Amino acid sequence: MKVIDLRCHNGHGFEGWFASEDDFLDQNGRQMIACPLCADTVVVRLPSAPRLNLSGAREVTVATPAAALPVDPQAQWMKAVRHVLANTEDVGTRFAAEARRIHYGEAEERGIRGQATPAEREDLREEGIEVMPLPLPDILKEPLQ
Repeated sequence: MKVIDLRCHNGHGFEGWFASEDDFLDQNGRQMIACPLCADTVVVRLPSAPRLNLSGAREVTVATPAAALPVDPQAQWMKAVRHVLANTEDVGTRFAAEARRIHYGEAEERGIRGQATPAEREDLREEGIEVMPLPLPDILKEPLQ
């Protein structure tokens, strides 16, 4: 098994597991590898350090505490998206109609999410209804194992 560090065209880093180098090249050439955050199929391989087994004593290094590590924007974004998914109701393609019902007091006020066309989103904004597109990676649309 070969673990390769990858990055999509949008700058998201992730790793892929492949049977061999040829397997990675084949899948990448056919654009079968997609970023788990944005589904971009333009993927490049990042350089990685080889693993060396050296004998002999080594000086012990102290790991940096987690609190001192910089905040990972990808992790923060995924956390925010999961929060939205857990705390909103999916109304599907009825999003525009349900948003209007909530805005005009015809339905209880609650957080909703769903699909709306660009024209529907613009109409909602013109009516004073705030909407925000939230592209979801395919991995979040499926149940996690």
